[in-house]
Amino acid sequence: MMYALLQEKLRNIVEQRQWGAEEVMVVAQTLSPEEAIGNPEEKDYPILKGRERMMEACFRGARGHAFTDRFGNYQGTVNEVVEMNLANNFRRAIFISTLNAVMRYAGVAEGTVHCKDRAPQECSQRLVAHIHAEYGCPRIFLVGFQPRMAEALAQDFSVRITDLDESNIGQTKFGVTIQDPSCVGENTKWCDLLVVTGSTLVNDTIREFLTDKPAVFYGVTVAGAAPLLSLNRFCPLGS
Repeated sequence: MMYALLQEKLRNIVEQRQWGAEEVMVVAQTLSPEEAIGNPEEKDYPILKGRERMMEACFRGARGHAFTDRFGNYQGTVNEVVEMNLANNFRRAIFISTLNAVMRYAGVAEGTVHCKDRAPQECSQRLVAHIHAEYGCPRIFLVGFQPRMAEALAQDFSVRITDLDESNIGQTKFGVTIQDPSCVGENTKWCDLLVVTGSTLVNDTIREFLTDKPAVFYGVTVAGAAPLLSLNRFCPLGS
């Protein structure tokens, strides 16, 4: 239902503006880790480890990014993307990056392009300040091992982390042992606040985190969907 809703909302936007027949180019493999995230000093980001890549859609010069573990090249019209069967992570990454690009061009979404170099570290410090200001000192369930966020949050809060990457599961990072997705239900009950990677929108797990608990969805992937689904998004340094 959620993807059908997003497709319907995007369909309405492009029909109202008569953009449907225009071509949208989505580029993935040619967007290298350096192009996506620059040259941060730390080398533990998932995109630098090779498991994920950034899909980039371009529409009338506006760019939209989406992280995915299934990537490739695509070229087609906006109408073709709107009607696409979102059956896997590759197709969903095409759709979500295109949604971000179109929403950016329409002036509805901001920060649809990933930040670079030292910005992820600054973002993490801003996240800590934001959580203190808005939520006090909550127990935090971090969904997706974003290393700078994990490092910063673990210094100020009680944190639990789950991740899909098997190479991370069971590892202790910054004093927190990374758990597998089977712990999602238990950790959701335990926490006061969920801090969730926007990549859950591509890997089709986002519904698990739409609960009665407050949630902050971080990153560029969820840029276009956040205003359409009324999600609380944090991405202060995306461009």
